[in-house]
Amino acid sequence: MTKEQLKQIWNWDDNKAAALEVALNDTFEKFEINTPLRQCHFLAQVMHESGCFKYDRELWGPTETQKRYEGRKDLGNVYPGDGFKFRGRGWIQLTGRANYESFGKAIQMDMGQNPDMVARMPWVALAAGWFWDTRNLNALADIDDVVTITKRINGGKNGLDDRKKWLLKCKQVFKL
Repeated sequence: MTKEQLKQIWNWDDNKAAALEVALNDTFEKFEINTPLRQCHFLAQVMHESGCFKYDRELWGPTETQKRYEGRKDLGNVYPGDGFKFRGRGWIQLTGRANYESFGKAIQMDMGQNPDMVARMPWVALAAGWFWDTRNLNALADIDDVVTITKRINGGKNGLDDRKKWLLKCKQVFKL
C-alpha cells in the first residue's frame, strides 16, 4: 500500500499518509493481510471503526454499556477499575484486560501494564491486525464477505453501509 493510494482513499496530508503507510504495511506483513482484497476489507473496517483514523480510543462517557465492562470476567476485567483501564483502544477497539494481555503476548510487550500504548503508533495498527488475525478475517476477506467480517468485529451489522462504502472506495483505488 502506498501513500498515494491512501491519499486517493481519503484526503490526508503527506505526513499523516506517510505514517499510515508505514503502520499499515507493517501490519499487513505481520498478519498476512497480503492481497489487495484482504487489504481493502481491512481498510474498510478500520476506516469505519476509527472514523478515518481520527479515533484511536473509545470515547468514554461512561455510557451504560461502558459501565458494564467493569467486572466482566469474559473480558478478563477482574480487578476494580479494569473496565475503564482496559476500555477500547486501537483502530479496531481492543477491549478488556484479557485481550490486552493476549495482544501483548503476541507482540512480546506487556500491554496489561501499558494499555495506553495500544492507542499509539505502531501498536494502534498492530492491535487491529492482531484482532483481525485472531478472528480469521483474512478467510472472510478472501470470499468478499463484508457482512460476516462486520459481525465479527462489531457483534452485529452496525455501520454496515458505511463499511460497504469504504470497501467500494478501496476496491476502486486498488482497481478490483
